[in-house]
Amino acid sequence: MDGGGRADRLRWVTMGFFTADREKHRRLAGAWVVPEPRRCVQCGVCSFNCPMSIDVRRHVWRREPVGDSGCLTCGECVQRCPRGLLRFEPIAAAPAARAPQAPARGTGRGR
Repeated sequence: MDGGGRADRLRWVTMGFFTADREKHRRLAGAWVVPEPRRCVQCGVCSFNCPMSIDVRRHVWRREPVGDSGCLTCGECVQRCPRGLLRFEPIAAAPAARAPQAPARGTGRGR
């Protein structure tokens, strides 16, 4: 066999069938679901259809991307949103998730 035999065989066996899947995986591995909260009516369809039972609606309510480590980026919530308010966006381009804020100290009355 010549030096490129293995690569030629692999190319012949796959025949490009999985190229689209590889490209989709590459794009989604570096992305997360970003909501458009102003138009959301909190119907819950996104959360109901999440195979990982992530409360997507809560992320929308808090105006933050779905940064849950269990998210598969499968796109069910994006596809099922009846208003089309969820989208995939590269992690680097999406707004950073807000860190939970501790309550302010010394705000009580009469102390």
